[in-house]
Formats: sequence, C-alpha cells, structure tokens
Amino acid sequence: MKSSKKLYSAITVVIVGTFLACTQEVKSKPNFIFKAAPNNSTAANIMGKDISHDELLKDAASELYEAEMKVYEIKMNRLRAEVLKRLMESDSAYKGNSEDFLDKVIAGKMTVSDKRIMAFAKERNIPKENLNEQFKGRIKEFLMREEKAKKIDEWMGKKTSKTPVLVYLQKPKRPVANVNVGNAASYGSADAKVTIVEFSDFQCPFCSKGAAVLAEIKKKYGKKVRVAFKNYPLPFHSHAKIAAMAGLCANEQSSEKFWKMHDEMFAHQDKLMEAGLIAAAAKVGLDGAKFKTCLKSKKFEK
Repeated sequence: MKSSKKLYSAITVVIVGTFLACTQEVKSKPNFIFKAAPNNSTAANIMGKDISHDELLKDAASELYEAEMKVYEIKMNRLRAEVLKRLMESDSAYKGNSEDFLDKVIAGKMTVSDKRIMAFAKERNIPKENLNEQFKGRIKEFLMREEKAKKIDEWMGKKTSKTPVLVYLQKPKRPVANVNVGNAASYGSADAKVTIVEFSDFQCPFCSKGAAVLAEIKKKYGKKVRVAFKNYPLPFHSHAKIAAMAGLCANEQSSEKFWKMHDEMFAHQDKLMEAGLIAAAAKVGLDGAKFKTCLKSKKFEK
C-alpha cells in the first residue's frame, strides 16, 4: 500500500513537472480513448485487462473524502442561500431589496466595541504594537461579518422552527481505518472503551501541541482512555529519527519511563541530538548505560 502511494506521488510529480516545464510542442503522449464503460464497476482497460473503480481508488480514500466534502459544502452553501432568499421573499416586511432587508430587518443595528476588538486580538496572540487603527478596522469588519452571519442563522432558525427544511443531500463519511496498536508504547487500560492512536514526530512543533492536548485527556480521564504512541518521524526533521529511537529505547525499560521521556523530548525540541537525548534519559531516571547502548546500536531503527 505504501509503495503504491509513493508510486502515485512520483507519477503525479512527473506529470505536473512536465506540464509546468514543457515549452515545446508535445510530439507524443499517452493514447487515451474515452468511451462509455461496459458496466458500472469498470474504470479502464489496460492491455486487455479491466481495472475497477475500487482498484483505482483503493489508496485515495482521504483525498476522495476531502474532495467530496468540498462539493458537499458548495451544495450546502447554495442551499442555505436559496433557503434564505425564499424565506425573505415570503416575509411580509420584504420590499424587494434583499440587501436592505438583510441589513435593516435581520441584522439590525450592530456595534463592535473596542473592548471586544482587544479581546479578539488577545485570544489570537496578536501583539499590541501591531494593533494600529487599520488593523483594528480589519478586525472590526471581521467581527461585524461574524455577528451578521450569527443573526442570519438566528432569524432562519425562527423561521424554520415549525416548518423545517428537508435536506436530501448526503454528507460524505470520513474514511475509517482499523489500526493495530501492537506493541506501541501506551498509557491506560488495554480494555478501555476509547483508544487514541497517535502518529507523531518528536521534532514537529505541531505534534508538540497535540501532545499537550493528549496530556489534558490523560489528566481528565486517567486510565479510562488508552493512548498509544506510534512514531512517524518526518524526513525533513533532522533529529526526528534519533528521537523516535530514543523513545523506543526508553519504552524498552518501562512504559512509565517512555512517557517521561516523551514529555521531556517534546518540552525541549531543541535538544534532540544524541548528547541531549542521553542527558534527557538521565534526567527522567532511565538506566543511562542501557539507554546509551540501545541508542548507539540503532536496534530500533527499522
């Protein structure tokens, strides 16, 4: 499955690169003949052999879901606009001008205080020195649009409370994969009703934020939730792979020590070189000699 994904990625790069780089007339290209399919399941025929839609898309579940969600959202936005239009036109106060009706009847008078603008900026960690009048004006416009959208929703809610809109559009289902926890480092009961399997990279700043969320889950639910950690060191993070091996070396000594090492590595992502990892192992109480031997032997590299 992984090899086919890599192949598809490589082919995509080649095709895109060809289109972008080509400056001369193409003298030859793949001979594709488009015609009606012999049945609903066949997507193409290659060298006399049929290839089904399922075969063609077996590794593309996530991409298909994202594309289908975009189509669904377009349809829902169009539907919302149509519902709003028809509700306005059926209102006794409507005089034929939708913008005027939206502003005066639905939205009404709206104000955004300076206090709310400052609260918005603080929530999003915008430095005070950046808050000039132009920037504050842009924040105000955003908050006004947000408030207007909220009032439209409330108005539509009242209008449809007794006569709901029947929607026959089907929302795409997110693809689900069964993940085998295996011997991954884990926390919590093996028979917990909820298991979270995290694929992570110790050098990734976004993964660090994810680790903080999982720490809150562990704090709130304790062993009622099982958390399993799987390594996914990204190739462009130069110290991610050795950090992943360090975590496995810690887990070899005990699961408890793994989580201590896990927290230490995420807390100090600038110290994931060999020396920093050995120091971290000593700090969290690992057997230093065993850890160092394990890390240098690269026994968990595969």
